Amino acid sequence: MLEVGKKAPNFTSVNQNGEKVKLADLTGKNGVVVYFYPRDMTPGCTTEACDFRDNFARLKKFGYNVVGISKDNPKSHTKFIEKQELNFDLISDESGEICEAYGVWREKVFMGRKGMGIVRSTFLLDNSLKIKKIYDSVKVKGHVEEIIKDIQEIQGK
Repeated sequence: MLEVGKKAPNFTSVNQNGEKVKLADLTGKNGVVVYFYPRDMTPGCTTEACDFRDNFARLKKFGYNVVGISKDNPKSHTKFIEKQELNFDLISDESGEICEAYGVWREKVFMGRKGMGIVRSTFLLDNSLKIKKIYDSVKVKGHVEEIIKDIQEIQGK
């Protein structure tokens, strides 16, 4: 299990354009917000992505970049970005290796059925990829605002 203060697993995967990217290349001046979500185009995931989109300038002002990760393929990510006018990269983890490394691929119960899936989670990392905060089993409403408050606290603002 990942812990605050420990180094987050670096990874290399592809973004929505099929370009190879490393987590270390996605950090802003002060760090990066890495959020895991179950699926493109679903209601909760769309709400969450749009909240990050609408607050992206604020996060950038604090020196943080944003990247979303799901098991969807780059083509699906491209459609999602275009439809919702997202202003940050989405990373494809079709193999599930990144989800496994971050411990977000777990058993879930949905509509009374058990199955494996991505548990909505967010990791606030500094620019050396150390974990500053872990948000597990995220509730979408108010989540981005909570992240911004935590960044302000970390930066003493």
